[in-house]
Amino acid sequence: MTLGGLYVPLITPFAPDGSLAQASLERLAHDVLDGGAAGIVALGTTAEPASLSPAERAAVLDLLAGVCRDRSAQLIVGANDAAALASVPVSAAAALTLVPPFVRPGEQGVLAHLSALAAASPVPLVIYHVPYRTAQPLSADTLRSLAAVPGVAGIKLAAGGIDADTIALMADPPAGFAVLGGDDAFISPLLALGAHGGILASAHVATAGFAALIAAWHAGDAARARTLGHRLAPLSAALFAEPNPTVTKGLLHATGRIPTPAVRLPLLAAAEQSVTAAQASVTAALRALPPA
Repeated sequence: MTLGGLYVPLITPFAPDGSLAQASLERLAHDVLDGGAAGIVALGTTAEPASLSPAERAAVLDLLAGVCRDRSAQLIVGANDAAALASVPVSAAAALTLVPPFVRPGEQGVLAHLSALAAASPVPLVIYHVPYRTAQPLSADTLRSLAAVPGVAGIKLAAGGIDADTIALMADPPAGFAVLGGDDAFISPLLALGAHGGILASAHVATAGFAALIAAWHAGDAARARTLGHRLAPLSAALFAEPNPTVTKGLLHATGRIPTPAVRLPLLAAAEQSVTAAQASVTAALRALPPA
């Protein structure tokens, strides 16, 4: 299955009693697909999976797998170890698997670890490379080595900007290897370098704008793409003003799309001023977006 376009890593909404707000989650999934997303990510880091019980994770996965099946959309599932990968449905397009964090095993350790997971996985892997969170840098050469591993289909690239290794990778991208941007504010320049799409939490709002941004770069319409990118980057910055997904949840609640803004520890709810600022950024971005 070819990976590309916009994927939205869905939040997990909670009801006032603290339980999963499953109806709201289902509506969010349909909303982003209606807005032009190619697919959704279930149980990515934006979904707070570490704070969910096994039963809750199973319920989220079952619900979103059903939506994707009914809508003929692509499902990517967050799964970082062999046990989690075993639960990924074979109908999924891929599993999103994090470079091992904290332990800093070195580039050869990362390559060996992810090669073993890819060999055991029921679906292809998209490697999540986010070195400012994992503390494990990877060179462009190592990224190419990962691309050559059987069962590795792509990468969520979130290097904190456009660094030298990103430039080197995109100057000579591996064939058949999907590069999906994961730094929302930098998605437009990464697409300009040739990225295939993005996994973007910001696209819970202005979904159609982010889908249009990706489509414009893919169509070679640089003028439209630059305009869209300039309008959407401040929106992404506002949504990431506090730890993800706290501001996004606050905004979705303020606009009536989820029943509460609740997050679970260790996260704390976003400050009211952050949510207000994000709402203003969304309004400004939507007003300034060029017509389709």
